[in-house]
Amino acid sequence: MAKPPLSMNPTGWFQVAWSDEIGVGDVHAMKYFGREMVAWRAESGQLTVMNAYCEHLGAHLGFGGTVCGEVLQCPFHGWQWNSQGRNVCIPYQDKPNRGRRITTYPVTERNEAVYIWNDAQGRAPFFDAPDVFASFDDRSADDYYPQQRLFRTGLELHPQYVLENGVDFAHFKYVHRTPIVPVFTRHDFTEPVSYVDFTITFEGDDGQKIEDVNSGVEAINGGLGIAVTKSWGMIDNRTISAITPVDDSTSDVRFTVYIGRSPHKPGDAARAEARAADFGREVIRQFEQDIHIWSHQRYSDPPALATAEYEGFTAIRQWAKQFYPDGIGGSAAEVAELRAQKGFTA
Repeated sequence: MAKPPLSMNPTGWFQVAWSDEIGVGDVHAMKYFGREMVAWRAESGQLTVMNAYCEHLGAHLGFGGTVCGEVLQCPFHGWQWNSQGRNVCIPYQDKPNRGRRITTYPVTERNEAVYIWNDAQGRAPFFDAPDVFASFDDRSADDYYPQQRLFRTGLELHPQYVLENGVDFAHFKYVHRTPIVPVFTRHDFTEPVSYVDFTITFEGDDGQKIEDVNSGVEAINGGLGIAVTKSWGMIDNRTISAITPVDDSTSDVRFTVYIGRSPHKPGDAARAEARAADFGREVIRQFEQDIHIWSHQRYSDPPALATAEYEGFTAIRQWAKQFYPDGIGGSAAEVAELRAQKGFTA
């Protein structure tokens, strides 16, 4: 596998699981950013994500480790580690080892997903992971049918490819075979959380365009790892795309779709839900069409852009540079410092 020119260790929030994959008492092994990790849920329900290896003799806590109340116990010698990664018990010794600690990660759960904060320099989060409902401040999950999901593992693609799709107006006709022509009404890349909005115009076979002001999309990008969208008009839906690097060459892709509940006649609930499921599968199918392109894409720098593409692609690529450890174009640390000086909080 060829190593992509962009770092696969960017700063930000990244999805590592869905919440229902890690029940109380579960220990979930995984690998992201080239590191073996475990996620475990204590008896209280608290979720912890930490590096996988016991600091004693290096046993992998994801293979035989057990949750004992509020701690994770190593399968090798019974050493116990708390949610801060500190050793709190050595069963054959009076005192724990206070000098060693397993690295833990900031973790948040929203929209039934588990996100961790990754930063090569170990800095604390300086922006929030977006919420597909609360971030738009209008509706809740109760207004939508249960989420539908796509999960693809180990694909040769970079998170930035997916984010750039948000400013790519020309691909709809050629990738999705749809007559949609987005008309962008907002590009806001001034903060680590960015915004892209557009209304939808339809182009006929004769090249004529028909505007539909009642259809559109609002997208919120939480760094490079998460994009949430609100779509209305043709289909009322919300989506979450989450791309998480596994190693220097590959990423896992998770995509979540919510379809809005619609009024229906008494006794027609099952049919309405079936139609919503069909809509959700179509949204996922179109995302899979994008994945097919991204997973065979080469990063072009500088790209050969059409005049109409220049503004959007230039803005999003400049914005993306802040999340890379080498700080090309302004490091995440500098952005965080500027935000603090201006009085912004996460």
